[in-house]
Amino acid sequence: MLFVDDFIRQSLELNLFFLRIMKEHSFFLEAGFTPKDSGLAQRGDNLRELFTGLLTETIALSNGAISPLVKHSGELVSPFTISAEKATTFYTGVALNPDVTAAEAHIAPNHGQAYPEGLEFAVRDLNSRILPAVSSLINYMNNILNGMLSCNLFTFNYPLLIDHIRRESRLYHRMLYRLQHGIQLDIAREAIEQQRFWNRIMAEHAKFIRGLLDPTEEALFRTADNFGKEFDVLTAQSITLNDNIFNITEDDLRATIGIRNFKAQGTSGLLNCQIRSIIVPLLADHTLREANHYLRLLETYKKTL
Repeated sequence: MLFVDDFIRQSLELNLFFLRIMKEHSFFLEAGFTPKDSGLAQRGDNLRELFTGLLTETIALSNGAISPLVKHSGELVSPFTISAEKATTFYTGVALNPDVTAAEAHIAPNHGQAYPEGLEFAVRDLNSRILPAVSSLINYMNNILNGMLSCNLFTFNYPLLIDHIRRESRLYHRMLYRLQHGIQLDIAREAIEQQRFWNRIMAEHAKFIRGLLDPTEEALFRTADNFGKEFDVLTAQSITLNDNIFNITEDDLRATIGIRNFKAQGTSGLLNCQIRSIIVPLLADHTLREANHYLRLLETYKKTL
């Protein structure tokens, strides 16, 4: 069973990271529809608002409750997030509420102080409402993907991207369900599961970036293509690890630092109008935060194991 303090901290850290990811997934889906499917776009907008509200609640509970490591990892809010939201709102007309991001950026970490009485109950209640919200998003994605693959629906999002964000949503749901039910994680098994998962995500990020760059951006195209191939190899290696992760963690760290830096430069370039693409700045920042998240996990596993 989980200790209460571990349950509180891990739940809040997981929710702070993934609720932002979920609200952005909802936005990416919403923005990809044509006028014909305005009803589906509205459903995405409703989900985005739902996750924004849940994230706001999580932020209110998290002050003084999360670890300094997560606070400073860049996975919750990057140096570019607020600017990326403002630019993406300008391009799309969808209000992405940077005030929520500013509040998340100003959460104070825990430095050993006791958690206030009643926080466990509040977090359990929050988790119990997040789980069905994530399930609703997964069902929404299922409907979109099924419609696309049967040629009954068009969206500007790749089918692989929808499958990609659906896998992230399922991972979040599975991890939060474990916490809510007090399931203690085996750190070695968790490390293997996470490395297999995030190596594939990093490979797909590189491929999405490659596919959304303007054809004239040949150097960036080649860099993205190389990262895609590198993480494909790491994904294949991680699948054969069994219970030994020591042979791959250093390679994963090196590659993840590389793609994190590439994404940071790309996000900055998009915000400064230096890159030709059809990538909205928030999508670039979204992938940057996910790289920061994976990098923090890898560094934690390396120290722990």
